[in-house]
Amino acid sequence: MEELLKRKIDAYLVAWKSNPDRKPLIVKGARQIGKTRSIEQFVKHNYKSVIQINFVEQKKYKAIFDDSFEVDTILKNISLLNPEFKFIPGETVFFFDELQACPNCATSLKFFKLDGRFDVICSGSLMGINYKEIESNSVGYKEDYEMHSMDFEEFLWAKGYSDELVEDLYQHMLDIRPLNTLQMDTLFALFRDYVTIGGMPEVVNTYIKNKNFSGTFAIQQQLLKDYEEDITKYVEGLDKAKVKAVYNHISAFLAKENKRFQITKIGKNARNRDYMGCVEWLADAGVVNICYCMNHPELPLKGNYDPKMYKVYYKDTGLLIASLDEEAQEDLRANKNLGTYKGAIYENIVADMLVKQGYPLYYYSNDRPPIEMDFFVRDTDSLIPIEVKANDGATASLNNLLKEDKYPDIKYGIKLGYKNIGYNGKFYTFPYFLTFLLKRFLAEAQM
Repeated sequence: MEELLKRKIDAYLVAWKSNPDRKPLIVKGARQIGKTRSIEQFVKHNYKSVIQINFVEQKKYKAIFDDSFEVDTILKNISLLNPEFKFIPGETVFFFDELQACPNCATSLKFFKLDGRFDVICSGSLMGINYKEIESNSVGYKEDYEMHSMDFEEFLWAKGYSDELVEDLYQHMLDIRPLNTLQMDTLFALFRDYVTIGGMPEVVNTYIKNKNFSGTFAIQQQLLKDYEEDITKYVEGLDKAKVKAVYNHISAFLAKENKRFQITKIGKNARNRDYMGCVEWLADAGVVNICYCMNHPELPLKGNYDPKMYKVYYKDTGLLIASLDEEAQEDLRANKNLGTYKGAIYENIVADMLVKQGYPLYYYSNDRPPIEMDFFVRDTDSLIPIEVKANDGATASLNNLLKEDKYPDIKYGIKLGYKNIGYNGKFYTFPYFLTFLLKRFLAEAQM
C-alpha cells in the first residue's frame, strides 16, 4: 500500500467541517494531483456513512437528478441504484467525484445546502470541466477549493521533515538571518530533487519509496501522454491539433533567451488568430501557467498587461523536465546538471511556487532602458519585482527598477538564486527553496 502523503487540503477539510454553516464543497484541480485520495481519507475518518459516487465510472448515477433536485427525490433515486447506502442526518457525506461529467450535480448543491441534513464534497478534474456552466449553478450555496500538485513544503513533509523545520526557516527570513552551510547544502539538495521530480503524488511516492529517481521518469512520461489524451478527449470548439501543438512547444520556447511564447513560430503560416483560445484552454484545464507582460511596472496589476504577450510555463516542473530530450534528462539525473534549460527550469519552478500561493503571474520587458524582470507580485501598497537568477550575474534590471524617482510603486525587490538570506537596503536575496514562504513573509515582515 502506498504511503499516504500529508497534504495542505487535509487541514482545510478539517476547518471546513468544523464550520457549523458549511456549504457544499467543490475541490477542483488538474488530474492526478491527489484530490480523490485526500477526500477519501478525510471522509473515511469523519463520517459514519459515506455515499461515494464517481460520475465517470458509474454513469448510471447521472440519472439521479433527472426527476427533481429535491434532496428526498435524489435519495430515493440513489437507493434504487444501491439499496445498501445509509442516509443518517448529520453523520453522512455525499462524495461526488468527477463532477465535470455531471453538471446537474452542481445544480443540486443549492438544494443540499437548504435541506441541511447532509454534507457534500465534490471533486472535479479541470480537464474537460465546463466551470462556466457549473459556476452559474448554485451560486452562493457552494464553496470552491483549488488544489495543486504538491508544493515544496508538502514535499518536505513527504521526506519526513516537520513543521518545526519550516518555522525555523521562516524565522530566518523574518530576522534576515543567513542559514548555515549545512542547512543551505541540505535544502538545496532536496530542492534539486523536488525540481527534477515535481509534485505529482504518484511520482513523489515512487521517489520516496525507492529513495532515488528510478521509476519516476516512466510515470512522468505516462502523465504527459495522459494529458495529451485528455486534450484529444475534452477539447470542444477548438482545433485539437492546435491545442496539442501549443502544449508540445512549451519547453522549446522556455529554452529560448526571452522565453516568450510566439504562436507564429509554432508552424509554417501559424497565425495568432487561428490559435485563439488554445493557450487559455490549457490554462483553464490546469496544465499550464500563463505569465503576462505588463504594460508598465506600476500598480494596479489587473488590466495593466498585454494579453498578446505572454510566457507559458508547465504547472508541474517535473513534467517540464519529462518533456525534454533524453540527453538533457540523463545529464540532469546523473550529473545534477540543468544544462541549457537551467534558466527555464528555475523560472518554471518559481512560477509554480508563486501560483501555489495564489499569485497571478506577470513579467516586464522593455528595451529603453533595457529592463527584463521575471515576475511581479504586490503587497498592500507596493509592487515587488522578483528576479530569478540561474547564475550569479549582475542585477542591472532590478537596480533600474529600484530608482526611486522613476517607478514610485516599487519600494524594494527580491532576488532568488543560489544565495543566502540577505538585504542590501534595496532588495532581499533568498535561496530558491524559500519561495514557498514568500507570501507569508510579504504579509508579516515589517518592511
